[in-house]
Amino acid sequence: MHQNIHLLKDWLNQQIVGQNHLVERLIIALLADGHLLVEGAPGLAKTKAIKTLSEGIEGDFQRVQFTPDLLPADITGSDIYRPQQGTFEFQAGPLFHNLVLADEINRAPAKVQSALLEAMAERQVSVGGTTYQLPELFMVMATQNPIEQEGTYPLPEAQMDRFLMHIVVDYPAPETEHLILQLSRREALQEKAAGIEALSQETLFAARKEALAVHMAEPVEEYLVQLILATRDAKLYGGDLAKWLDYGASPRATIALDRCSRAMAWLQGRDFVTPDDIRAVAHDVLRHRLILSFDAEASGVTANQVIDRLLETVASA
Repeated sequence: MHQNIHLLKDWLNQQIVGQNHLVERLIIALLADGHLLVEGAPGLAKTKAIKTLSEGIEGDFQRVQFTPDLLPADITGSDIYRPQQGTFEFQAGPLFHNLVLADEINRAPAKVQSALLEAMAERQVSVGGTTYQLPELFMVMATQNPIEQEGTYPLPEAQMDRFLMHIVVDYPAPETEHLILQLSRREALQEKAAGIEALSQETLFAARKEALAVHMAEPVEEYLVQLILATRDAKLYGGDLAKWLDYGASPRATIALDRCSRAMAWLQGRDFVTPDDIRAVAHDVLRHRLILSFDAEASGVTANQVIDRLLETVASA
């Protein structure tokens, strides 16, 4: 199973040049059974990443372009009246797919965001008094554009907490621009890229079971819990951390950090979690769950800087 997952990861890195961090987090989200919020400027392969992932896994893909006039029924589905039978029939919406791309999620109003995030949390959709289960393999990757705020509806903190990780995608390194050009030319000439045998859902579920069963020693688990508690009681640690944080991470963050660190250890070929695994995923797990104080925002302090200080402050196992 390790080999199959690593083959998928290597193939994704060949197709999505210069975004190794995003690719690794996509794999971790699959193993940890969670959803991703990806933020980055246009043209950084956010859409291509999830679409390419769908080609490497047995499952279907659906993209939803979020707009201000979108309605909840546009993504959940609705009951359609059939005059021939005189009955209503449920027409499933885009959420009834294995991999769903919610493009520019912050352009849709709160009702649509809530409908999506409820489906993410409960893995079900309720329409007309009937509840419909979503597929067992169900992952949402939502994207946000950080440079166009006009006509957007920012996600409330409680809804942001539903995402397993918040990934910030940056521009690729200069040396990879030539590789991106070469790949785009090959696609323009319609030259078929090397394919990959699609990973079966059974193999993925077995890998997920193995990853989440990775051992975490009690001192390492205590370190993980102390990191979360430090975000809530920053005054106990004093210094900048106390000035920068208004509200800390929820118990959902504890679970997410646990699952992601186990998946990271499994990807590294180990059957136990180390503090380094926790630190490796801490920024992506906590970035969207911390509410910074007015002093921090006025001073230009970012969530990344707060997490850096958090990792410096709390002693590891």
